[in-house]
Amino acid sequence: MLDATTALVMPDLSTPAGWLPIVFVLVMALAMLAYVIMDGYDLGVGVLLRRADNEAQKDSMIASIGPFWDANETWLVLGVGILLVAFPAAHGLILGSLYLPVALMLVALTLRGVAFEFRVKARAEHKPMWDKLFYTGSLLAGWSQGFMLGHLVTGFETHWASQLFSALIGLCLVAAYCLLGSGWLIMKSEGVLQLKAVRWAQASLWLTGAGVAAISLATPWVSERIFDKWFSFPNVVMLIPIPAVTLALFVVIARSLKRLPVRLAQGNEYGVAVPFACTVGIFLLAFYGLAYSLFPWLVVDELSIWQAASSPEALMVIFYGTVVVLPVIVGYTVFAYRVFWGKSTALKY
Repeated sequence: MLDATTALVMPDLSTPAGWLPIVFVLVMALAMLAYVIMDGYDLGVGVLLRRADNEAQKDSMIASIGPFWDANETWLVLGVGILLVAFPAAHGLILGSLYLPVALMLVALTLRGVAFEFRVKARAEHKPMWDKLFYTGSLLAGWSQGFMLGHLVTGFETHWASQLFSALIGLCLVAAYCLLGSGWLIMKSEGVLQLKAVRWAQASLWLTGAGVAAISLATPWVSERIFDKWFSFPNVVMLIPIPAVTLALFVVIARSLKRLPVRLAQGNEYGVAVPFACTVGIFLLAFYGLAYSLFPWLVVDELSIWQAASSPEALMVIFYGTVVVLPVIVGYTVFAYRVFWGKSTALKY
């Protein structure tokens, strides 16, 4: 591994070779954040599908994500595409180190997509099989993404402790997706399913917290540079709001989930969006903390964004394409959520 104090050579940020890699790493980061949040809740709904009591509840859960789930994966394609074309050196190193979990994720996402389409067209006796496959695909996709996150944090170490840590982060990310999915169902559903979603969120909350804490502790542990960024003075004082607000959001979610059953029993839906909104806030803060820790390295203390970037000429061509494509994706996403906002209706085809 290179010495972080000598390996990082920052080019002139006023030149395309200096600012274009920053632009693309920001776009890539925002794309991955959008994917984790938007596809995260529908992966969570998929994992929670097996906990539904009957087919009517399962149909309602599927209906709540039906208009969104496939479009949400567009952000994953955008993020990985930028990694490939803008940072080819990092793409080869990262995906080479994560070959097996990436392959598992792709198989799981394919399985999930096939199951989603077939469950609504299958005969009654075959529908439970497709439900199980949709659950399995959602679970494996979420776990593999968490495993990759754990590996990224530990600098792609292959030691057994790193493997175990990554596997545990995989479980924690599945719980976080279930928390997002439960919050989504609390907003989109009614009646018994809505109350069950509250209980599912309560069951997922603290494992999610454990995952956030584990990542927060492990990230400065693996790199002296990251440790200094967080705990040197005055950085430590200025960064205190990040863990403080994150903890406060967990407390708000716990209080909200405790009060919601009473309100919902009275027909009062005040605060139904609080668990989902606060969970999104936790994801945003966790993502910001991770980005602050890693920047400007794509691989911890080994490969910076400038070392991994394509030539400035190639980046400029890609930049023009991104300027056209990104607003289209954002516009379609906003339009879709605007059209299908509100309570989900009965599943019909």
